[in-house]
Amino acid sequence: MDNPEIQNMMNRKSVRKYTVRQPSDEVIETVVRAGQQAPFSGQLYSILLNRKKVNPFGAPLLFTICVDLHKLELIMARRGWKTVSNNLSLLFFGIQDAAYAAENMVIAAESLDMGSCFLGGTPYKATKIQKAYSLPQRVFPLVELVMGYPAEEFSPRPRYPLEYTLFEDRYPEMTDTMVDAAMQSMDDGYLAQGYYLKQKAKIDIEVENKEDTFSYKEYSWTEHISRKWGQWLEDPAELLNQLAACGFPIDSTGKNGDKE
Repeated sequence: MDNPEIQNMMNRKSVRKYTVRQPSDEVIETVVRAGQQAPFSGQLYSILLNRKKVNPFGAPLLFTICVDLHKLELIMARRGWKTVSNNLSLLFFGIQDAAYAAENMVIAAESLDMGSCFLGGTPYKATKIQKAYSLPQRVFPLVELVMGYPAEEFSPRPRYPLEYTLFEDRYPEMTDTMVDAAMQSMDDGYLAQGYYLKQKAKIDIEVENKEDTFSYKEYSWTEHISRKWGQWLEDPAELLNQLAACGFPIDSTGKNGDKE
């Protein structure tokens, strides 16, 4: 489709090398305003910016998009209300709001000839970010987003075939043929780009008595993602502790836990 906005989205990729060129204040404000125009349930987010320190991948900008109930509760207090909604529900709505804003920022950056990369491990270092930015309680760092002018050029990473993603009217019964076709599409695409070989990014097998039979000639996306979710983050305690430290205690029932 000959549409510049669609083409920007179709060509988007995660950039991990940046030039030293600094985006202007006007560019930064435009990107953030575009983020604000995303749909929302309650604007339950805030955006932090760091452009003074060394950022990941040498990017000139590091945004941290946070779920933010602090600002809402200040407004509610002025109206004589207190929050009774449970933390789990509030977090889900806040995650939606923050994610929509973050993606709008990415699209805006692409239209301004910039690249970006999300850093998905942000929730696991929430308390460090809390300290660095003097965050009040009820603000939780959801995702970091580096941004700047790319110093590298490469093709977008593969995606699932449309028939493995879009299901009209009902969710289909997944046949072996459908799964195999989706796996091959992803793996062949990543192997053709030499993605994991170039990065030397093969995840070690940590499971006892499970042998690693993959070389970089065969190791691709489906094995990589299987090793990631088949070995890591088994215990939710680490994330629950980060949430509690930021003012979102959640017990095993999904309720708000102890409040001070």
